[in-house]
Amino acid sequence: MKIKNREIENIYTRTKQKIFFTDLDGTLLTTDKQVSPATWTVLEQWTAKGNLLALSSGRATDSIRDVQRALNLYFPGMYLIGYNGGEIYDCDRQKVVSRISLTMEETAAVMETAHRMGIHCHTYTDTHIITPAINEQLRYYQHVIITPVICCENVLEALDQPPCKCIAIELYDKQMLENFRLTLQSEMGDKLSLLYSNDKYLEIFPVASGKGAALQTLSALLNIPIKNTLAAGDEINDISMLQAAGLGIAMKNARDCVKEAADRVTETDNDEDGLVNILMEQL
Repeated sequence: MKIKNREIENIYTRTKQKIFFTDLDGTLLTTDKQVSPATWTVLEQWTAKGNLLALSSGRATDSIRDVQRALNLYFPGMYLIGYNGGEIYDCDRQKVVSRISLTMEETAAVMETAHRMGIHCHTYTDTHIITPAINEQLRYYQHVIITPVICCENVLEALDQPPCKCIAIELYDKQMLENFRLTLQSEMGDKLSLLYSNDKYLEIFPVASGKGAALQTLSALLNIPIKNTLAAGDEINDISMLQAAGLGIAMKNARDCVKEAADRVTETDNDEDGLVNILMEQL
């Protein structure tokens, strides 16, 4: 009887447990890449109640870990979702639980097209940025991302496994980046997702990946109903996550198209504790 009661209690706990998927830059983090005191307090309250937290970013997983270490951002029941949903990492078990990657052939085609069109494009291993050139675009990227770099004219020679994503960067001419996106869409649109994470960055990853797919995958692995999921973001690459969640939250500072895809819009922005009131409502 005690065993049966414990099983019933476990089932009850799972049906009540919630998980919060949050983008980092422009959402959880302030402009100066910090977590505000009020936001920190509500995250402590959130996880203290047995709810889970998933940091979901376009960054490489190792770069999300850099943020964790720099801010001492550790709570029980945390997951890191890197590469726009390409990789899910369980912090408690220190283990990758899901990974979706480009093929080597797709990676080669993306890099060749970028070279032909004069667009900077780089990719990743688990520990390094792999770039065909050290240039202004890469240096701009590194003003936030501190991941070490390997420069290799043929990036495939430096890859130890197929990468989860590539990123194209153009600092001055958005139309150049858009032309590159349209070319890839025409040539490989059935295989690739091509989404902007800001005006200068074009994220390139498999169609089976994405933040929304990662939300569904992790929720299923944890037996958490979709109705118990929350997601927050501010950019185009967050839209699938907001649409997949039980409650999709757009930041006040989000693009209009992100706000249109969300169930709620925060009353204040990422520099003014925008997430706090909505998370408090969900405790």
